[in-house]
Amino acid sequence: MKVKYFEDTDTILIEFSNREATETIEVSENLYVEVDKDGKIVALTLEHASEQTDFSEISFSPLFRSKGKVHLNAA
Repeated sequence: MKVKYFEDTDTILIEFSNREATETIEVSENLYVEVDKDGKIVALTLEHASEQTDFSEISFSPLFRSKGKVHLNAA
């Protein structure tokens, strides 16, 4: 997973995988979801991010694996 911030456009891009996106779905005026051919989420795009969120601090929980699946640790 990659999180990118583009200061020039005030846009946050969260990439969940490097699968090819085949469709972009507009969830709201500033939120878009990119999905692959199977409808699985590939990425989220949030425009006007500084107006929509407080992203001054971004934190992630470490991942752990259980029975072949990846889970986020509860904080």
